[in-house]
Amino acid sequence: MRRFLAFLGAGFLVGALALPATAAAPAVADDGGKGDKGFTITDSRITESSGLAASHLHPGIYWTHNDSNDGPYIYAVDSSTGKTVATVTFSGVGKPRDVEAISIGPDNQIYVGDIGDNLDGTWAYVWIYKLPEPKVLKDQTIRATQYVVKYSDGARNAESLVVHPKTGRVYIIDKKEDGGHLFEGPAKLSSSGTNYFKPIASVDLWATDAAFSPNGQQLAVRGYFGGIYYDWNGGKIKREGRLDVPLQGQGESVSYSADGTKLMYGSEGTDSPVQAEDAPDGASSSSKSPSGGGSSASGDGGGSGTGKTLKVGAVAVLIVCGAVIGLRRLTRRG
Repeated sequence: MRRFLAFLGAGFLVGALALPATAAAPAVADDGGKGDKGFTITDSRITESSGLAASHLHPGIYWTHNDSNDGPYIYAVDSSTGKTVATVTFSGVGKPRDVEAISIGPDNQIYVGDIGDNLDGTWAYVWIYKLPEPKVLKDQTIRATQYVVKYSDGARNAESLVVHPKTGRVYIIDKKEDGGHLFEGPAKLSSSGTNYFKPIASVDLWATDAAFSPNGQQLAVRGYFGGIYYDWNGGKIKREGRLDVPLQGQGESVSYSADGTKLMYGSEGTDSPVQAEDAPDGASSSSKSPSGGGSSASGDGGGSGTGKTLKVGAVAVLIVCGAVIGLRRLTRRG
């Protein structure tokens, strides 16, 4: 990924907005809410938290992992303290290359996406690892299943992997500056052959992560400077509105809280913050699917705090985009 440009762009955004220190403070659930609060990952080993998934078995626990230059590890972080309470080493796989995403599917199965490709086409194939979520939180080794993945239309970079909580089908969103695509995997992954993922819908975002709501009715997609949520609609996604994505140094991850009332946004870096925002209506298991189903042209309303994000960031994002594009062109010329 273009980490330098993204980080520099975020720096320009901070300067342009001149935000007070309190603007980026983690959001806190109200007293009657069930969603988790924001927290800071304090483990010095976790310097490139690139994915986030709410535990199915342990309330308040979030699984995360480093990006590259780490081994086959995932970390269980307690959202009440920010401390790592278990490190899981997964065996039975090769050396991870560029782990970018984590998601939990039916039967408490954890899926880890080794799907990054910084040069956007270097790797002929990528990998997905699957392992059961441990019932006991302690340092341990768990055997994983490794799946070989290719795309039907050629290699690409991706940082978003999601598993539908009802069907168990795996999806990947590629990372394109002008917007990418939602890729659908086979109904059941094969550990003995190649699993081909095919594009089924456009995604209007330079996506760095995505997450399904617990009820499977919403798909949230985040980027560095914003986010969009879609009505899942059986895979024929319909854009519903923008997400209130907080300003972060390098926003790389998103997860719904276990009850679907919050969206948790994470960032890379040492002592990286995970910030909580209210999830759009219809995400919790007790909610019905949102009505309406606006198209991408008209679905910009909705999402908590949308107006605040747009008013504060619109001008600054234009500045950032200009700076990033200019730097990218200079880099290409170089």
